[in-house]
Amino acid sequence: MNTALIFAGGTGQRMNSRAKPKQFLELHGKPIIIYTLEHFEEHPEIDNIVVVCLDGWIGELESLLRRYEIRKVSQVIPGGDTGHESIYNGLQAMEGNSRADDIVLIHDGVRPLITAELISANILKVKECGTAITVEPAKESILYSESGDLINSVPNRSHMYVAKAPQSFYYAMIWEWYQRARKEGVLSIDSAHLLSLYGVEMHTVKSPSNNIKITSPADYYVLRALYEAMENQQIIGI
Repeated sequence: MNTALIFAGGTGQRMNSRAKPKQFLELHGKPIIIYTLEHFEEHPEIDNIVVVCLDGWIGELESLLRRYEIRKVSQVIPGGDTGHESIYNGLQAMEGNSRADDIVLIHDGVRPLITAELISANILKVKECGTAITVEPAKESILYSESGDLINSVPNRSHMYVAKAPQSFYYAMIWEWYQRARKEGVLSIDSAHLLSLYGVEMHTVKSPSNNIKITSPADYYVLRALYEAMENQQIIGI
């Protein structure tokens, strides 16, 4: 079984949207989280969806799932105080219904331009290599600074990549590492970061450049422009 674990627990503080969390902001009348979920709902290789939602907004999300007929969602569970804790909660909720060799694709609810091809590529890479981290080659130089002022090093850009999502694994493997991290008090930015802390070998899947994460007002306007451009391409056939 292939399960999409969708993280939708952020509060959207950087969006300056006090009325709604960023995943519930609308584009052309439809919430961002629904755009994201529809890609997994419509993908023939995805069997199940689990959503980790901001506590207090679960009822709203469940109402949206009914309205937009998202039927593959089997569980909506409350998130934690951090992204790491929310992913832990999601993996824990899956435990009773998952086999060791099930594939789980961990994805951001506010990354709505994921493609069917990227979903399939993640699943295939896990089957081939055991892990799949979606990445995009760095387009500008990456500077390393411990203080935020003095530059300590400038890595070779040709070897640098930006981690994106999905980040995909066999269920037993990723759940084992999150349980170990919980016991040892280890927190991570995302799953790729967690596995790097433990020295686990990971493999990449190349991301389309428009697979953006909506974390700021500027991101929202970029999303709107990209969406409208894609609609225009479909209309005029370019």
